[in-house]
Amino acid sequence: MYKVSVQRNFIAQHYLIGGDWGDENKPHSHQYVLELVIKSEGLDKHGYLVDIVDIEAALDQTVSYFADRMLNETPEFKDLNPSLEHFCRIIWEKIDKAIALPGKGELEIRLWENESCWASFVQAY
Repeated sequence: MYKVSVQRNFIAQHYLIGGDWGDENKPHSHQYVLELVIKSEGLDKHGYLVDIVDIEAALDQTVSYFADRMLNETPEFKDLNPSLEHFCRIIWEKIDKAIALPGKGELEIRLWENESCWASFVQAY
């Protein structure tokens, strides 16, 4: 099994809804680290799983959309608690549309909201 991974850092704001989480219910920022991991058994004719240039372009487009924004105000989070888990899935959906994935494998989005806490969304394609 081959893997390729690319990371990006960005800052975005949110506040949690639907429960009493104290200060988390107030607008605040996170410096996110977004990690994309693609796994597959096969490589293309150039020996790539996916060209890193294509991955970087998809990540840059996604990060630029969310960076410095209030997540709660984006259409993706309408009536949805902007949890780390939901955010991973939403990013996964954007990346899945933006790059051509090889054959069969897995695409994982791992999102760190601080140095010790992360969530991920993994799905086979």
